[in-house]
Amino acid sequence: VYREAIPGPALETPSPSPEAHTSAQGSVSAQRGRADSGAGHLSFYRKLCYGIGGVPNQVASSAIAFYLQLFLLDVAQIPAAQVSLVLFGGKVSGAAADPLAGFLINRSRRTGSGRLMPWVLGCMPFIALAYFFLWFLPPFITLRGLWYTTLYCLFQGLATFFQVPYTALTMLLTPNPKERDSATAYRMTLEMAGTLMGATVHGLIVSGAHGSHRCKEDTLPGEVAVSPNATRLYFIASAVVALTYPVCSTFLYLGVKERTDPSTPASGQGLGFLAGLGLTVRHQPYLKLVISFLFISAAVQVEQSYLVLFCTHASQLQDHVQGMVLTILVSAVLSTPMWEWVLQRFGKRMSALGICAMVPFAILLAAVPTVPVAYVVAFVSGLSIAVSLLLPWSMLPDVVDDFQLQHQHGPGLETIFYSSYVFFTKLSGAGALGISTLSLDFAGYESGACRQSEQVVVTLKVLIGAVPTSMILIGLCILMVGPTPKVPSRANSRSLGRRTSYTLA
Repeated sequence: VYREAIPGPALETPSPSPEAHTSAQGSVSAQRGRADSGAGHLSFYRKLCYGIGGVPNQVASSAIAFYLQLFLLDVAQIPAAQVSLVLFGGKVSGAAADPLAGFLINRSRRTGSGRLMPWVLGCMPFIALAYFFLWFLPPFITLRGLWYTTLYCLFQGLATFFQVPYTALTMLLTPNPKERDSATAYRMTLEMAGTLMGATVHGLIVSGAHGSHRCKEDTLPGEVAVSPNATRLYFIASAVVALTYPVCSTFLYLGVKERTDPSTPASGQGLGFLAGLGLTVRHQPYLKLVISFLFISAAVQVEQSYLVLFCTHASQLQDHVQGMVLTILVSAVLSTPMWEWVLQRFGKRMSALGICAMVPFAILLAAVPTVPVAYVVAFVSGLSIAVSLLLPWSMLPDVVDDFQLQHQHGPGLETIFYSSYVFFTKLSGAGALGISTLSLDFAGYESGACRQSEQVVVTLKVLIGAVPTSMILIGLCILMVGPTPKVPSRANSRSLGRRTSYTLA
């Protein structure tokens, strides 16, 4: 469809009349336009299978975001300083794996299943195993910090090698920007559903290990023995979540096919990774997008990580943790189609203002931690989290197209754009979570203790209110400054389809 005619030598045949030539050219253009429209359309089944492929990582990430810190502090009873190293090391390893994934995928050759799909399928069984043992309580105590650091680093690295080719697949589904945005909306909606399922299933299974019954009124300050069922409950929860990887990867493999570029051979090599990375980081729209969402994504991660700890130790909301988490995630899932409509109707910059909604409510929760306020805050936070997750993945393809339009002879650098974006956002999350968890250690947090000191309570209020608020405001200020990249026209989309080699994808 996208192959251009190559001029050849004139043949000794009677030349057609100008009228006939014009009519034939118009007929060919009309046929090509209809073919392009058909080739750019994605069926509901393909979008659905593509979205299902991203569910496992979100199920696992949801359980980790809400419960890993609590598990390490109160079940594994690791000191807060070591928990800080676990979280920081895992995030850094995931971030470091992003450019490595882009480099290795760049050098890989296309197979019968494509260039990206073998990476997704090959990582799947190892991720499932790493996640399963991440929640295992080893019999030894002195080296538990090293055990969880190693497993969390392994899980984050493998999850990156799964996620980078999966997200880069967006550019290979269709050349139509609107269809790509639609596929992104399907992916985000199903990933939100996966996030909901992960927090719900994991939370319901392990709820017996936590709650108000854990600390009685006559309990003295200090460590509380771990529930005999805690290890078994976390063991079951990890097995259930790990099973989502093979199930959802099967749907992805059967329902999604990579679109190839017929203008270049499948095994052609394009621009090197380091040279391509140098070009992408100098692209101004990409820099603005990355820097702004460094702060916004870090704010969301801090809010998620400390919500359960805040409800457990800084308020009397420990019996409402499951309800608040479900409210946040249900609100995010149901509002994602609405934000997709707002994004299409009013533009992506206007949609970014929806992230501001959680700013006053986060401060309100820290100041007035009552049950009605907590559920209102959870609902509004879900709305803001949905647009904060949807917006960057909808803007990134536009940034890639804008880059390709400015570099007429450059190859497709989709994987570098995607992998470097995830690298920087993970690095910011690593710093935010590492420093914030270390602040709990400075405040005197006691692992496994029933009651925490007033300094710890104040620290948790700051981490749940002031810290995410300031980071969101900084990120939005950066995002709103300067022009946004233009969405290419259909003709330019066809041109990009012809020109892009996709060797890095």
